[in-house]
Amino acid sequence: MERLCGPKLPFWVANQTLHTDSPDLPECFQLSVLSWLPCVYLWLACPPYLFYLQRNNKGYIMMSILNRVKTVFGLVLWIVCWTDLFGTFHELQQGDSKPPIYFVTPLVVGMTMLLALFLIQFERLRGVQSSGILFIFWFLSVLCAIVPFRSKILQAKYQSEISDKLRFTTFYFYFSLIVAELILSCFNEKPPLFSNIDTDPNPCPQSTAGFLSTMTFWWFTSMAIKGYKNPLEAKDLWSLNKRDSSEVVVPKLLREWEVDRWLPQKKLLLKLVKQAFESKKLLSSPEEVEVLLSKQKDPKKPSFLRSLIKAFGPYFLIGSAFKLLQDLITFVNPQLLKLLISFTKQKGAPTWWGYALAFLMFFAAFLQTLILHQHFQYCFVTGMRLRTSIIGAIYRKSLIITNAAKRTSTVGEIVNLMSVDAQRFMDLTTFLNMLWSAPLQIILALYFLWQNLGPSVLAGVAVMILLIPLNAAIAVRTRAYQVEQMQYKDARIKLMNEILNGIKVLKLYAWESSFKEKVLEIRQKELNVLRKTAYLGALSTMAWTSAPFLVALTTFAVYVTVDKNNILDAEKAFVSLSLFNILRFPLNMLPQVISSIVQVGSSPPLSFSYSFLSHSLFILSVTVVNGKFTWAKQDPPALHNINLMVPQGSLLAVVGHVGCGKSSLVSALLGEMEKMEGDISIQGSVAYVPQQAWIQNATLRDNILFGKAYNEHKYRCCLDACALTQDLEVLPGGDLTEIGEKGINLSGGQRQRVSLARALYNEADVYLLDDPLSAVDAHVAKHIFDQVIGPEGALQGKTRILVTHGISFLPQVDNIVVMVEGRVSEMGSYQELLKQNGAFAEFLRNYSLEDIIEEDEATGRSTCYYSTGVFESYPTMSVALLLFCSTATWKHAESDSEKKLPKVEKLIQAETAETGRVKSKVFWEYVKAVGPLLSLFICFLYGCQSAASIGANVWLSQWTNDAAQNVTQENVSMRVGVYAALGMAQGLLVMVSSFTLAMGNIGAARKLHYALLDNKFHTPQSFFDTTPIGRVINRFSKDIYVIDEALPSTVLMFLGTFFSSLSTMIVIVASTPIFAVVIAPLAFIYIFVQRFYVATSRQLKRLESVSRSPIYSHFSETVTGSSVIRAYCRHDAFVLMSDMKVDENQKSYYPGIVSNRWLGVRIEFIGNCIVLFAALFAVIGKDKLNPGLVGLSVSYALLVTMSLNWMVRMTSDLESNIVAVERVKEYSETKTEAPWEVEDKKPSPDWPSQGNVEFSDYSVRYREGLELVLKNLTLSVKGGEKIGIVGRTGAGKSSMTLCLFRLLEAAGGEITIDGVKISEIGLHDLRSKLTIIPQEPVLFSGSLRMNLDPFERYSDGEVWKALELSHLNKFVSNQPAKLELECSEGGENLSVGQRQLVCLARALLRKTRILILDEATAAIDLETDDLIQSTIRTQFEDCTVFTIAHRLNTIMDYTRVLVLDKGQIAEFDTPTNLLFRRGIFYGMAKDAGLAQ
Repeated sequence: MERLCGPKLPFWVANQTLHTDSPDLPECFQLSVLSWLPCVYLWLACPPYLFYLQRNNKGYIMMSILNRVKTVFGLVLWIVCWTDLFGTFHELQQGDSKPPIYFVTPLVVGMTMLLALFLIQFERLRGVQSSGILFIFWFLSVLCAIVPFRSKILQAKYQSEISDKLRFTTFYFYFSLIVAELILSCFNEKPPLFSNIDTDPNPCPQSTAGFLSTMTFWWFTSMAIKGYKNPLEAKDLWSLNKRDSSEVVVPKLLREWEVDRWLPQKKLLLKLVKQAFESKKLLSSPEEVEVLLSKQKDPKKPSFLRSLIKAFGPYFLIGSAFKLLQDLITFVNPQLLKLLISFTKQKGAPTWWGYALAFLMFFAAFLQTLILHQHFQYCFVTGMRLRTSIIGAIYRKSLIITNAAKRTSTVGEIVNLMSVDAQRFMDLTTFLNMLWSAPLQIILALYFLWQNLGPSVLAGVAVMILLIPLNAAIAVRTRAYQVEQMQYKDARIKLMNEILNGIKVLKLYAWESSFKEKVLEIRQKELNVLRKTAYLGALSTMAWTSAPFLVALTTFAVYVTVDKNNILDAEKAFVSLSLFNILRFPLNMLPQVISSIVQVGSSPPLSFSYSFLSHSLFILSVTVVNGKFTWAKQDPPALHNINLMVPQGSLLAVVGHVGCGKSSLVSALLGEMEKMEGDISIQGSVAYVPQQAWIQNATLRDNILFGKAYNEHKYRCCLDACALTQDLEVLPGGDLTEIGEKGINLSGGQRQRVSLARALYNEADVYLLDDPLSAVDAHVAKHIFDQVIGPEGALQGKTRILVTHGISFLPQVDNIVVMVEGRVSEMGSYQELLKQNGAFAEFLRNYSLEDIIEEDEATGRSTCYYSTGVFESYPTMSVALLLFCSTATWKHAESDSEKKLPKVEKLIQAETAETGRVKSKVFWEYVKAVGPLLSLFICFLYGCQSAASIGANVWLSQWTNDAAQNVTQENVSMRVGVYAALGMAQGLLVMVSSFTLAMGNIGAARKLHYALLDNKFHTPQSFFDTTPIGRVINRFSKDIYVIDEALPSTVLMFLGTFFSSLSTMIVIVASTPIFAVVIAPLAFIYIFVQRFYVATSRQLKRLESVSRSPIYSHFSETVTGSSVIRAYCRHDAFVLMSDMKVDENQKSYYPGIVSNRWLGVRIEFIGNCIVLFAALFAVIGKDKLNPGLVGLSVSYALLVTMSLNWMVRMTSDLESNIVAVERVKEYSETKTEAPWEVEDKKPSPDWPSQGNVEFSDYSVRYREGLELVLKNLTLSVKGGEKIGIVGRTGAGKSSMTLCLFRLLEAAGGEITIDGVKISEIGLHDLRSKLTIIPQEPVLFSGSLRMNLDPFERYSDGEVWKALELSHLNKFVSNQPAKLELECSEGGENLSVGQRQLVCLARALLRKTRILILDEATAAIDLETDDLIQSTIRTQFEDCTVFTIAHRLNTIMDYTRVLVLDKGQIAEFDTPTNLLFRRGIFYGMAKDAGLAQ
C-alpha cells in the first residue's frame, strides 16, 4: 500500500478510526479499498452474467426515456472519472507529482463505468426489464462513497479553504450521479416487444417486476390486498408463467426420459453390430438378435430420477447457491453478539460502537432473510415443475398402458401415485439442499464453539451424536408406521370407493351395517397406528426441544469442572447458546431428509414400473391369423387359435355363451390384450362401443361429438338413428343436459345408445360393437339394428363386428362367428351354419322362436323436407349416412333445438369453496371433539413448559454474573444442578403436553370419522345421484387425512411457536423495560400483515384444493375409458385437457408459494426489528444492565424471527386445515333417510307371508322440484302373481321397483304389502324382506362367499345350493379357491354375465316372498337366460315376481303384464288379452317378432 499511496498518506490509523468519538477513515483507504470494491464486484459478476444473458433472450426493448437518461448519466460519470485522471496528469506537468493511487483509481473507476454503460445497453437488447447486477453495483458505490462524502465535508469545516478544489468538485458530481443511477435502477423498463405480456389478459406481475420488487416479493402485494378486500376467485388469479406451464415442462422431462431410455440400448445394438461384422457373421434373424441382447449384461436401467435431475437440476442449483450464502451469513450474528456483550463490559468504549453493532446485526439478519427466501422460491418452483411433469408423464403413459399393467394396479392406486408421490417429490425439493447444507452448518458451528469454549465442546458434540441415532430410530419407526397407516388408509378408501359406487345395491339388500363394521374395523387399526405414531412424536418433540439444552448443559458443566480457571461469563455462555440454537436445526433435519430421500427413492414413481410399461401400439379390413391372446403375460391365454377374415364392408356377428370370450375378441382386435402368437391387422380408423358404455361427465352433446366439430344435420341423423330423439324430450335440458359421473342420470339403455351415437357420429372404417343391443328394449333394439347396424342402416358399407345375444338379427348379417371357450368353433353365413348342423344349429333350435318371423316392412318411410343444397355442403358425410338421412323420418327442418332449450339446472352442483374467515364455530366444533377440559389442560401444560425454559435461561444469566463478582467456585455444583433440573422439567413437560395433545386429536378424529360414516350410510339415494363420488371420497380421504395427521401437527406447532414468541417478549421486556414501547407498533404491523396473508393464502389454498380434484377425476375417467379414447384416437385431446387442468391447479398453487415468501420477508423484517431494538436499548441502558441480561435479551431476540414467521404460517395452516373439520361436518349433517328400524312398528318375523302388493294413488318424484316420474298409480297384485312390467326407456319401470324399496319416497299415495303400509316400518325391516336382482350387477372386492352372504347367515351347503341353481357351480368348483375366490374391484375378473348370475345366487339365498327382476337378463346369452327363467319359475313359484322385461318372450307366460307410459298405467292385463287389444304391448310384441 505504501508504494501506491506514498509515505504521506498512511493506510490505517487506529486512533483516527476506532478509539475516538468522531471516527474517520484515512484518505489512502478511501481511495483504494472503498473505490475499488464496487469495481471488483462488477468485473467479477460480469462474465457469468453475460453468459446467462446470451442463453436467455427475452426479446428486444425499445429505447425509452429512462434508458436514455441512464445512458447519458453513465457517460457523464465516465467523463467525470477521467477528468480526475487528466487533472492528475495536468498537476504532473505543473511539477506537483501525486502518488500512483491518483492515477490508478480514476482509471479503474472510469473503465468500470464504461462496463456498466455497456451492460445497460446489452440488457436492453436482451429484454431485461430490471437489472439486479447493476442495482447492487450502484448500491455498493453509493455505500462506499458515503464515507468520503462525510470526511470531505469535515475537512472543509476544519480548514479555512478547500485545498484540492478540482477533486472536491468532481467527487460531489460523481456522488450525485451515482445516487441518481441508483434511484433510476429502481424503476422498470417496458416489457420487450412482442412478449406475451401484451396479449395475456391477466399476466403475472413477476415477469415485469423490478429487482427490488423481486427480492422483497413486493409484486405480490396487489394480490394480497385484493384477497384481503374480498375473497379471491379463480378469475383473479394470474396466468401461469410460460416457463412453468405443462406445455414447456412436461416435454422437457419426457425428452430426457426418452434419451435416458434409448441411449443404452442404442449403444448395445451398435456394439452387437460391430461384433457381428468383426466375426464376419451376419445376424440372420431377429431371434438371434434377441438372444444376443439377452445374453448381454443388463445395460444400466433408465432411471427416472436421472431424467428429473437432468431436466430440472440447473435451475435448482441457483437456489442452492443462495442457500450457501445464507448459511455463511447465519454465523455473523453470534460473532456480533459476542462483540456486543464485550462492549457492554467496557466502560470507556465510544457509544457509536454499540450503535454500529446493533445496526450491523439488523443488516446481517435482513440480508439473510432476503437470501433465504430467494432460495426457497427457487426450490418451490422446481418442486412445482416436478409435480407438473410427473403428473403429465403419468397421464400420458396411462393412456397407452397395457391391460396387464391395468390389472396390477387399480385406478385408485394410480391416482394415489399421482397425488401422493408427486407431492412427495415436491416436498423433497425443499429439503434436498439440506443434504450438504446441514453438515456445513454443523462444521461451522463446531468451529466457532471450539474457539469459544475449547475442547469442552466435545462433551456437547458427544451428546448430539448420541441423540442422532435416537432421532434416526424414531424417524425409521415413524416411517414404518406411516407405511402401515398408508396401507390401512388405502384399504379404507378402496372399500369406501366400492361402497359408494355400489351404495344403491347395499341399500337394496340392506347390507349397510355389515359394510359399516368392515370400515370401522380398518379405521380402528388405522387409529391404533396413529396412536403409536403419537407416542413416537412426543418422544421426538422432546428430543428436538431438549437437544440444544442438553448439549449446553453438558458443555457448560464440563467447561466449569475441567479447570478451576475456566469461568463461564456472559460472552461465552450466550454466544455458545446462540450457536447451539443454530445447530439445532441441521441436526434434526439430517435424519429426516435422509429418510425422506430413502422413501422417495423406494416409492413407485421411481421404478415407475407401472406407467412406463412397454406398450405395443397397434395398427388398425380386419384379419387375425392364428391369434393367441392373453390379458397378462403370466396368465393362461384367454383366446386360442383365432382365425378371422372380415371382408371390407361386411357385418360379422359374434355369438356364444356367457364367458366364452366374445368381449375378449373385441379387446384383442383393439390391441388391448397381449398377443402371444399370430398376426392381427385392421385397416383404417376404428370406432368402438364397449359393453358397458363409458360416459364422460359432460353434456350429452359433448359425449356424442367426442371432440368432432358440430354438424347439425349429421348430428340429428345420429340421434334419430339411435332412437335418442324421444329421450331428449324427457331430459330437462335436451342434448345440453349435463350427464353425471359414469352417466348416473341416464338409464342403462340411454347410456348404451349415447355410446352408439358417438360411434356413428365419429365416422370410422371399422366398427367394433360389443353387445350394444342388450341394454335396450326389444323394439328399440330392432330400430337401432335397422337404422344403424343392419344391412340397410347408416353403417352399410362399413366393416362391422357385432357381439350379440339377439337371435332375431342373425339372418340379416353377412357372417357369424360362434365362440366356445375362447376358440372359434364355427364361422359362416346364417344359412351355411344351419346346414352344417353344428353347435350353432343346436343353439338356434333351442331358441328360435317359432322360426324367426321375417316381417315385411309395411310401413313406408315418410320423406324428409330438405333442399338439395343441404347435402352439397357436407362433403364429409359418408354416402351411407346421406342415403340414410334422405330416407329417415326427418322432422327437424330447422334447428329449433338451439332456440327452445330452457336454462338447465345442472345435475352436479359445482363443489363450493367456502369463502371468508373460518367461523369460530368450526374451531369450537373441533375443541368439542377434543374435549373442552382437555383443551384447557393442554394449554396449561404448554404455559408451564415455557415457564421452565425461561427459568433455565434466567438462571444461566445469573450464573454468568457470578463471574463478575468472583464468587464462582463455591456454588458451581448448585448452579449446574438447578440449571439441569429446570431443563429436565422442561423436557418432561414438552413430552407430556405433546402426548396429551395427540391423544385429544386422535379422539377427535375418531368421533368426526364415525359421524361422517354413519351419516353417509343413512343418506338417501338421491344425494348420491347428484353428488359425484369423488367429492364424497374426498371427504373420506383428503379431509380425514387432514384431521388425522395434518391438523394435530399444525396445532402442535402453533401452540409451540405461540408460547415461544410470548416468552421472548416477556424476557426482553423484563430485561429492558423500555422495549415495551416498541411492542405495540410492531405487534400492529405483525397483525396487519398476518390478516392480509391469512385471508389471501387461505382462499388460495381453497382454490387450489377445488382445482385439484378435477385433475384426478379426469384422470380416473380417462383410465376407465382408455380403450374408447384409444379406439377413437382422441389421445392428444385428452392430454391437452389434462394439461389444462394441471395448469389451472398450478395457477392457484403458485401464488400460494409466493404468498409464503411475501409473508416470510415481511414477518422476518419485524423479527429483525426486534433484534435491532433489543440491541439498541441494551446499548442505551448499558450502564444499568449487567452483561448477563444483555446476552439473555439479545439471544432471545435472535430466536424470535423463526417463531414469528412460523406462527403466522401456522395460524394460516390452522385455518386452512380446520376447513377439513368444516367439510366433514357438512357431510355428516346431510339429510338422512328414514330410520333403519322402527321399534314399535316392527312387522312380524314371517311378514310378508302372502306377498300381496297394493299401490293406491301412488306418485313419486326423484328429487324435490322435479317432475313426477310415476303419476297416480293404482293397482293391486295378489300373492304369487307374476307381473311383467314393460314400456319405453324412461317410462318409469325402474322407478317403480325403487319405490317398493323406498329408495324413492312417495310424493303421494301408499304402497301396502300384506296389509302393512311400507312407509311406516323401518327401512331394513322392509328391504331385508324383498329381493331384487338389479339391472347392473355390482360385486364388491372380497371373497365370492362374502359377496353372496356378507352377514354369514347361511351354511356353506346352502351357498353351494344357490350356486348350483344359478348355474355357477361348475365355474366356481373349477376355481382353486372355490367359495373364497377373490373378486376384484367391481367384480372385474368375472364376465358381466357371470356377475349377473352371482346376483341371481344372492336372490336364491335370501328367498323372500317378493322378487323384483330389473332388466336382469340384459347381458346374458339366450341359453343362460333360459336357465335363469326356469330357475325363477321353479324356485320362486309361490312368490310374487315383478319383472322389468326387455325380451318380451320372458314374460309371455306371466299372469299379467303392466305397460307403463310416461309414468302412468297404459295397459294392465294378461298377455293374451293385451295382444288381442292391439295396443302398445301389441306394437312392442310385433317389433320383437312375437305377434303377427
